[in-house]
Amino acid sequence: MTEKEKMLTGQVYDCSDSELLTQWHKAKNLIRDYNQTDSENLQEKECILNELLGERGKNLWITPPFYVDYGNNIYLGNNCEINMNCTFLDDNKITIGDNALIAPNVQIYTAFHPTNAADRFGELNEDNSFQFCKTQTAPVTIGDNVWIGGGAIILPGVTIGDNVVIGAGSVVTKDIPSNTIAYGNPCRIIRKNR
Repeated sequence: MTEKEKMLTGQVYDCSDSELLTQWHKAKNLIRDYNQTDSENLQEKECILNELLGERGKNLWITPPFYVDYGNNIYLGNNCEINMNCTFLDDNKITIGDNALIAPNVQIYTAFHPTNAADRFGELNEDNSFQFCKTQTAPVTIGDNVWIGGGAIILPGVTIGDNVVIGAGSVVTKDIPSNTIAYGNPCRIIRKNR
């Protein structure tokens, strides 16, 4: 099993793997170019996103700056808007449905590390340094017609259903069912969404 396969199945994987590092560097270069492209140069932005993302629907709008790890693990539906300064750590799949509104400063994480330091760092080098810490992943899935408020953080393994509003500043640690409004730290359901 390759390190990429381990990464996408949630097993501990080696971040220093050459295939993964090649894609990581490619994504960093593409997102740098995207973030520095003139705002009105929509054609160039389209070309970059087509090369960067795993899949995207029609009418995608991403306001720079935007940050990703690999890019090719991000799958976006139709009519999505991602506002400025969002970070998607797509070490596993991030799937977002149609008609999504992602406010500024939203962070979506699929990567996490062991909580025990010895497990996280493994064997240290003679100088007590380490090359890469141990990492695992879990996918994030966001349904159709979802609005994620500014500054929200969505943690690995979370599924957010359809027609959901996540309030600004929320930390989403657990699944949120469809047709609800939820907010807080930790994020919790406040009421049904009509």
